[in-house]
Amino acid sequence: MDTNVHPANTLRVVDALIKAEKDFDMLIIPDAQHALPPYAVKRTWDYFVRNLLGETPPENYHLLPTPPRVRPGQAAGSDGW
Repeated sequence: MDTNVHPANTLRVVDALIKAEKDFDMLIIPDAQHALPPYAVKRTWDYFVRNLLGETPPENYHLLPTPPRVRPGQAAGSDGW
């Protein structure tokens, strides 16, 4: 539900994948805008753990918030990044 991409474009990709008989996974998160909310980040990590490591993700873990970035030569807390 990205504001930069109309849902019809995503569905065209899905349609092409189905017609090509390709396996795919899709997660739709309404009102997420362009940034991934914490739920989507957690699901992405879980997906990688399952499908790349072949492991089961730990239960009930929480991701820590990302600290604000600081540009080189900039004092922390001034303007962020």
